[in-house]
This record gives sequence, structure tokens and C-alpha cells, in this order.
Amino acid sequence: MIIDCHGHYTTEPEPLKAFRQAQLAHFDKPSVEPPRLGVISDDEIRESVENNQLRALRERGADMTIFSPRASGMAHHIGDEQVSTVWTGICNDLIYRVTQLFPENFIGVCQLPQSPGAPIANSIAELERCVNELGFVGCNLNPDPSGGHWQGLPLTDRSWYPFYEKMIELEVPAMIHVSGSCNPNFHATGAHYIAADTAAFMQLLEGDLFKDFPELKFIIPHGGGAVPYHWGRYRGLADMLGKPLLTEHLMKNVYFDTCVYHQAGIDCLFRVIDVGNILFASEMFGAVKGVDPETGHNFDDTKRYIDNLSIPDTDKALVFEGNARKVYPRLDRALSARGL
Repeated sequence: MIIDCHGHYTTEPEPLKAFRQAQLAHFDKPSVEPPRLGVISDDEIRESVENNQLRALRERGADMTIFSPRASGMAHHIGDEQVSTVWTGICNDLIYRVTQLFPENFIGVCQLPQSPGAPIANSIAELERCVNELGFVGCNLNPDPSGGHWQGLPLTDRSWYPFYEKMIELEVPAMIHVSGSCNPNFHATGAHYIAADTAAFMQLLEGDLFKDFPELKFIIPHGGGAVPYHWGRYRGLADMLGKPLLTEHLMKNVYFDTCVYHQAGIDCLFRVIDVGNILFASEMFGAVKGVDPETGHNFDDTKRYIDNLSIPDTDKALVFEGNARKVYPRLDRALSARGL
């Protein structure tokens, strides 16, 4: 089985987009009519998925996507705590409907109602709802709800601890995933995403979070940002800071995905990072949707890059399935219940 651990609902039906526009217009000008979510039929959802993510999933030879709302659409920096809470609930409910219409191909991961300065209790409540009521298997955790201004505290700060305790109780990992950027210095997908992946890894390196939470699991997307390419730098920094070897300090709890859009990048990832810490992913459909003129294939057809690696089939099986089932134990139980 081939499991894509990183997919987004970037083809949402129009009524959802219309609601968001109305919601933000009402926030900016309360005299504007309050927003109402229009009816979204099952047929609209089917069409939006069958012609897009599901078609590509089948064409590229994968079986299942761990599916979450549009990452840039989380936009925790827009509006306020109440806006984020309402928007998050609607987006997660829509993901649930996708998983019910296509249970063999999609399983849910939730966004969280984060907002600059908002209490983490809001996110705990939504995580519990999505896991216990909607059958979701993980969450996307934004390390920078301020949208590129980094106004909050690092992931190792104790203010995050209640959320981590709930993650462990529920047996779910978090993908560390920022949203859109409101800072003109940082292009959202080309700079902010990659910088955030790298910054999150460095925050974890500087701290000792996994001494307090040895069962906690994080996925750092987009191939780990700049980390694999600068692995020697981080090994050296760990040494300078008096930390254990990275294999002991972080890599029992931190995983990277394969959202890297060229063969040389995948080659580097697999040469540097242990195969047990890599999960197959494509981000479909995410930051890069075009066709690579050098290969004639979609940039985000990442399975092709892994197929080209000269590694044992047992290692490929770990990346395509085994590691995801280990990191997402609720996914593993759901698949096992189906005899898979």
C-alpha cells in the first residue's frame, strides 16, 4: 500500500470560498451582513475530488492520502480568535465529508483554531472533536500563527505543553505546517514554508522537548526545509550547544516527508536522513502544480523520484507505508480493521 501523508483540499467547492470572503468582510466591517455557508452537496464534493486529487492519486500509483484543509487557507493571522474558530470547524467538517465519501482513499487531519495570542485550549478542544468524533488521525500545527512575523513563543516553550499532552493522550502526531504569509519579505510557499520548517527543527534542537515528551511525534514537511542539505551544520550546532547526537536528541521523534520536487533533492534527503524517518508525501495539490520541462512529468509526482532510488524494496516499503503507520497509529488501526 502507498500512503501519501501530506495532501490538501485545495479544490474546495465555491460555497466555501464565498463564505470565507463574507466572513472576512463581516469582520472588517461588522455592518456587513453576517456570513452564511451555502449548501455544499455531496455531488459537488465528489466532483471536486474525483477530477483532481483522486484522479492524480490513481494515475501516480498511490492508494491513500492523509488529507487536510488548504494550508494557506488556515490564515491564522487573519481575523481574530472567533473568526479562526468558526472557519476551522467548517474546514474540518468538509474534510470529514470527503473522508466519508471516499473512505478507501482519504483519511482526515485537522487544522487548528490558532490565532495570535489565543489560548491553546481552543486547539485542544478542536483536536479532541476531530479525533474522537470525526475519526481524524493527526493535526497540522502552525508554529507561527502571526503569518510570517514570528510573534509567538518557540515550540519548546511550556505554553505548548497542554497541547502536546493531549496529542499523546489521543495518540496523534502533528505536522508542523505554517499558513499564509502577511510579511512581504516572505513568499508563502517559496520562503515562509521552507523557513518555518527549518526554524522549527532548530527550535527543537535548542530545546529538550522530547525529554519531557518521549512519545511525541512531529512531521516536518517539504523534505525538512533546509535541514537535510545543511545536516552538518545542525550536527555541529548540537555539539556546540552540548546536546546529544541528533539521532538521539531529535530523530526518534521527528520525521521528514518527501515533498521535494526534483530527483537530486530526493537523493540528498535519502542519503542524509535515515530511511526510518522519511514518509512519502506529495503535497497534492500544493505549492508546485506544473509540469517540469526537464522531465515532462509533474513536479509533485514525488513517487517517481522514490521509484528511481537505488535502495532496497524493504526501504521503499517503509517510506511508502510502514513509517506512516508507525507515526500515525490511528491510521494503522483503521487500516488493520479493514484487513490492510
